[in-house]
Amino acid sequence: MSKQEMSDLISRRVRIEKIAIKDVKLRTFITEDASRNEMVQHVYDITYGTVERGVDTLVIIDDSIVRGTTLKESIIKMLDRLGPKRIIVVSSAPQIRYPDCYGIDMSRMGDFIAFQAAVALLADTKQEHKLQEIYDQCKEAEKQGTLDDKNLVKDVYQPFTVEEISKKIAAMLRHKEVNAEVDVIYQSIEGLHESCPHNQGDWYFTGNYPTRGGNRVANRAFMNYMEKQEGRGY
Repeated sequence: MSKQEMSDLISRRVRIEKIAIKDVKLRTFITEDASRNEMVQHVYDITYGTVERGVDTLVIIDDSIVRGTTLKESIIKMLDRLGPKRIIVVSSAPQIRYPDCYGIDMSRMGDFIAFQAAVALLADTKQEHKLQEIYDQCKEAEKQGTLDDKNLVKDVYQPFTVEEISKKIAAMLRHKEVNAEVDVIYQSIEGLHESCPHNQGDWYFTGNYPTRGGNRVANRAFMNYMEKQEGRGY
């Protein structure tokens, strides 16, 4: 690399703008499912004139991506109207893969965009049979009274890397009306532990529950998904 190229690289600056403004009175995450899709389309306003159309890459930061509904149905479509070449969604949390039975109500496996992506990848790679195999293991464990021994749902994600699942999530979040490229970058588990060294509760990312009841909830939530039941896993 020449001195000029090095100078050009060092002199680059990231522009920071307030692109999307949310009505703080509206909370999409806790809205009932029947109303969420309609609501997320009207929660945000955007600032025009800050993005150079067809040139700029727009990087947005989210605290976490659970269902992906707000991103797909509102934010990404809305930001695409500004004409960026590429939209990168950076999540400060790792992929949320498992139910949380201790605090906030995240209990239905099929709601998680990471789980949906893993299931889609199993279909893409002709491995759908794994879902039935895991379900059969859950049913047998339930019969034997050992449903809380092990989180069997981990095997849904086992064939794929974090990057492969992230790439599939990005494809799923890119609405057919969106023109920009869409990428999703997640915080790593290692990075999470480094940033929060004294608070390492990571079960909804890793599936490593601190109690046996957590394993039961994860397995039961998966069984509900396979049986097309809408109830909670606990």
